[in-house]
Amino acid sequence: MRITFVLPPVDMSGGIRTLAVYAERLRRRGHRVVVVSVRSPRPTLRQIARSVLKGGGWPLFRPAPSHFDGLAVDHRRLSHTGPVTDGDVPDADVVIATWWETAYWVAGLSPAKGLKAHFVQGYEVFGGKPEMVDAAYRLPLAKIVTSAWLGRLLQKKFDQDPVAVVHNSVDTERFQTPPRGKQSVPTVGMIYSPDFIKGCDVALQAVALAKKAMPNLRLVAMGYDQVEESLPLPVEAEFTYQARDQKVVEIYSRCDAWLFPSRSEGFGLPVLEAMACRTPVIGTPAGAAPDLLSRGGGILVPHDDPQAMARAIGQVCTLPDAAWRAMSDAALETATGFTWDDATDLFEKALTTIAAREEGAVPA
Repeated sequence: MRITFVLPPVDMSGGIRTLAVYAERLRRRGHRVVVVSVRSPRPTLRQIARSVLKGGGWPLFRPAPSHFDGLAVDHRRLSHTGPVTDGDVPDADVVIATWWETAYWVAGLSPAKGLKAHFVQGYEVFGGKPEMVDAAYRLPLAKIVTSAWLGRLLQKKFDQDPVAVVHNSVDTERFQTPPRGKQSVPTVGMIYSPDFIKGCDVALQAVALAKKAMPNLRLVAMGYDQVEESLPLPVEAEFTYQARDQKVVEIYSRCDAWLFPSRSEGFGLPVLEAMACRTPVIGTPAGAAPDLLSRGGGILVPHDDPQAMARAIGQVCTLPDAAWRAMSDAALETATGFTWDDATDLFEKALTTIAAREEGAVPA
């Protein structure tokens, strides 16, 4: 099958990581995969001045690192910001939008560019004007979603029936650590992001509250955004910018608990990644977290409730070592139930279903 993915600017985010995994694995299965991504908008004068004042020089002019770097995938970075048109993409059997804005671009492509699909990894209401985002989900593109709640949202709000629910997964050969006990210093970790939907403000409040009972509580964080003055980390926190490969595993495995404070998610890949590193997760009911945390590998807390998250931090960090190890083992068991091979099987089957629907056939 000839498959084209149409992407926004690529970076080190979890959504881009998922797309890189699928593109690479589908290529390995013999499909001809082409990934087309647009260029980031040129930085404003204010952004340039801010970068220079912070000692970053002019990095915004360079392509950002991304999860596609080093992959044997035909990745075509366009020289413009969009829209993507017929001249930018090859003829294919299926062409897949991966972000609300790309759905408009894909909808406008000619039939020769492939049957049109939209891989929905989240309700991207914070990514643009709400009315434009919502209209993108109503476009007549076949939908593939990453979680059951996203499927229900599309059905209820947009009258769209997804072709398939394809849960994200985790590479347990990469994200793995040997059995361990609790840290000598109680430690929690989090993904830092200034995006409101990620809920970092809630996690930081929770850590501050938990430190009142555990003054030696340590916070480690990583993120692909630099720390912003409007959302500072505690001065004693450890922060790794754009952590990659083994460094990511090391950060997860240094924690007694991983904080997942998101207000909205399509799936929530860090939950599985932390669990694969034997780290219990304290998370909100966003994306797949309610299902994942119901299996004993963490604690579910309400949205926007730093007090509840602080109590959960205290609960996990003060567990007897044997009880913490049991929670750690449950986290690992949850993560190992999700494989990228299984996920790619489902994604591949969804593309076959889309093709069969178009032809009026029933897939075998």
